[in-house]
Amino acid sequence: MLGFLMNSQLFAQRIPSKVENIRYLTTFGKESIGTWGDDDHLQTFFVIIPPTYQKPIYIRVFDPNVGGNLDEVNGNFNTKTKFSVYGGKGAHSAYSSRKSKLKQTQNSGNLLASKTFGDEPSYDKKWYTFGPFNPYEGENIQELGGYVFKITAEGLTGDDGNLYYYYISEDANFNTYVEGSRAFTYEYCVRGNKEKGSILHFYPFIPEGITRVTQHNFDYDNDGRIFLYSVRKNRHAVRVSGEGNWVSSSHSILKEEQNTSMDIQIVSRGVPVNNFVFYITDQHGKHLPLYSSPIGGIPKYRYNIQIFYHNKP
Repeated sequence: MLGFLMNSQLFAQRIPSKVENIRYLTTFGKESIGTWGDDDHLQTFFVIIPPTYQKPIYIRVFDPNVGGNLDEVNGNFNTKTKFSVYGGKGAHSAYSSRKSKLKQTQNSGNLLASKTFGDEPSYDKKWYTFGPFNPYEGENIQELGGYVFKITAEGLTGDDGNLYYYYISEDANFNTYVEGSRAFTYEYCVRGNKEKGSILHFYPFIPEGITRVTQHNFDYDNDGRIFLYSVRKNRHAVRVSGEGNWVSSSHSILKEEQNTSMDIQIVSRGVPVNNFVFYITDQHGKHLPLYSSPIGGIPKYRYNIQIFYHNKP
């Protein structure tokens, strides 16, 4: 199971995690246009709770409202965002059996909690907590190593951008460690860091049998460069999108790269505000999970060093 491959020192309940260096997820209202960086106004994450964990869990959202200092306004704030938590049969498996966009399966599973936020100042730069949830309310997915919960953030009416992040906690009021939990998504929509040279990281896990991957990015605004790192690839450049368009590039996978994580590094050239979308697929067009903490640890390039021995004359 994938759970046995995770480096325990990289467990992280913040979503996105600190090792990704992604400060905020971004979801825009349905009336926004694509050049603002959100292709479908929906962001979906999956949280895995190991079967050995038996205490209640909480899913906390930082700055869930659409208004105030962090969010991106277009004119006046007029946007609502609905956050929902799902468990039970179909929470993950309904999507994993398909190749379509997540939009078509966002409501699969049992709805456990939901709340819609507007521009309420009481939630500006504050936490909202969903739960408690029994870990066994998640969908039992043995190949993922635990019980899976789905979290969706859907942009409803309006055209503003909601910037937020999650924390998986064992406490309703504080962010405390849930031992062994992991999180992943099949598609990121994020705010890039404005500092020139700042690096964001995406960590896809490459299962056995994968021979080729294709990275897809949308509306990156040519904000710098994107590189692919693995145990056998060192700073491989990938195609970068401009404003409001999708681009992709395909990359072969060697045997040594199977059952390891990759590190997709997004290097900023310093654009002040840039939201963009990223996902990765295998040779069959199937989306690969992007983990908040890389399974097996951050990949280190393995140099091929050949030593030649010469006979003495």
